[in-house]
Amino acid sequence: MIITLARLCLALCLTLSLSAWSQESHYRTIELTDFATGTPTRLAELDHAKPTYIKFWATWCQPCMQQMPHFQLLQDTFGDRINFVAVNININERSGRVSSVIDRFGLTMPVWMDQRGQLALELGLEGTPYSVLINPAGKIVYTTHESDAMLDGVMARLADGQSLSSAGTETLGEKQKARLLAPWQQGEHLVFFSATWCDWYLEEARPGMARRCKDVQQGLNELVKQLPEEPWQGVVNHLWTDDKALSEFVEKYQMTIPFHIDRHGVLFNEFGVRDLPVLLKLRDGKVIATVTDFSSVAAVRARLGEAR
Repeated sequence: MIITLARLCLALCLTLSLSAWSQESHYRTIELTDFATGTPTRLAELDHAKPTYIKFWATWCQPCMQQMPHFQLLQDTFGDRINFVAVNININERSGRVSSVIDRFGLTMPVWMDQRGQLALELGLEGTPYSVLINPAGKIVYTTHESDAMLDGVMARLADGQSLSSAGTETLGEKQKARLLAPWQQGEHLVFFSATWCDWYLEEARPGMARRCKDVQQGLNELVKQLPEEPWQGVVNHLWTDDKALSEFVEKYQMTIPFHIDRHGVLFNEFGVRDLPVLLKLRDGKVIATVTDFSSVAAVRARLGEAR
C-alpha cells in the first residue's frame, strides 16, 4: 500500500511538473523542420530530463562559422547530458549551403530549420550567432552571442545537474504582437521588405545576394515613381539593426518612401518573409501578391496586376 501511494505521488508530481513545463514553455511546440529528413519536429520531442542548448545561426553569418568548431566541441563534451540543436534562421538560405556547413565542421547535433522564424520570434532573436540555454523545467537560464569561457561554465553546471535560475529573458506577448500587426490588418499596403545589411554584410559570403540587394534598393525610387498610385511602405529586418542603422540605410539610398524596423521580427514571421529583398501586396492582413522579379517595371506591374 505504501509503495502504491509512493508511486501515485510520484506520478502525480511528474504530471504536475510536465503540465507546468508545458504551460511555461509553449515555444517548445513550435513546428520546425529537421534538415536531414525534411520532416516536422519540435523542441518538445527532445528528452525533457535534460537541459537544452539551442544555437541560432545562418550559413552567411561569419561569426557563426567562427563559432562552429567550438559548438561541435561542446557537443562532443556534453552531448550525452544536454540536448543540442542547431537552428538555422532560414533567411536568404539555401539547402546546399547548409549541407556544406554540416560537412565542413562535421556537425553531429540535429540541424533544424526555423522555416517561418517563429522560434526566433518567441526566443527574442536579435542577431546571430545566438545561444539559448534552457534547464529541464523549460526555463531560459542563459543567452549569449559569444562562444567563450562563460558559456562553457554555464554548460558545465547544467550538465552537472544544476537547474540554475531563470535568466528573465523577455519574450513578446500575444497582445504586443497583435498591437504591432494591427496597422497591417486593414486596407491595402505595398511593402518592400529588405535589411540594412544585406548589401554589404553578405558581400563576401554571398556576393550574388549582396549584389541583388544593392541593385534592387538602388532601383526602388524609380519603381516607386512609376507606381505612384500604390500605398508604399518599407520594412527592414530587425536583426543587427537599430535606428541609427536605419537612418544610414535611408540616407545611403535616398529612399523616398517611409521605412521602419520590424521590431522583434513580427511582420517577417506573420507574412512568411524568408528571402530578401521582396515586395508584398497586402490586403486586410493577407498576402495577395509576392514580387521577387525586379528586372523591370513591367514585370512588377504584371505581378501586381494579377492580384487585382
